[in-house]
Amino acid sequence: MGIEKVQEPLSLKDELLHFVFRVYRGTDGAYPALEWVEEKPSIDDFEGFREVYEPFLEFRLGKEFDELYILRDEEGRITGTVALVYDLKGKDVWWVPDEIKDGKTGLIEFFMVEPTYRGKGYGSKLLEFAIERLRKLGREAYVITFPELEAYSYYIRKGFVKVMDYREFVVLKRK
Repeated sequence: MGIEKVQEPLSLKDELLHFVFRVYRGTDGAYPALEWVEEKPSIDDFEGFREVYEPFLEFRLGKEFDELYILRDEEGRITGTVALVYDLKGKDVWWVPDEIKDGKTGLIEFFMVEPTYRGKGYGSKLLEFAIERLRKLGREAYVITFPELEAYSYYIRKGFVKVMDYREFVVLKRK
């Protein structure tokens, strides 16, 4: 499985929506957190998930991500994603603390591997790719996540350190 850059992220919105729903189901609704939703949809309710997640995904694909990369399996299905956000000027990134909104910050976002592919090194491959890509762009790699998610300890194992708590999030930076 090779990492491909997505030239037109919005063109993959429906495919990405199904991928993210598979992640949602596979994590028993833990990820994505859907923190803005009062009552999260059931892990078997794709239409309910689509209703709450599609506008958010469309916004991120069209206005937030600077680069998007995907992994596909042998059948061509998306099995992993990672997005980079490094041009913060003019973006409504309220969840990013002012202290790191500078020309050196590169955020790793939308980092997911379909649960059936976990433990096979695909996440590590995507994460190392993202870190290296940000380094080539002259950026320092940051992740902003929820401390209670499994992803938090994953990032710590992968060489990230906690920089600060911010709102309900934790800010991590690659050493």
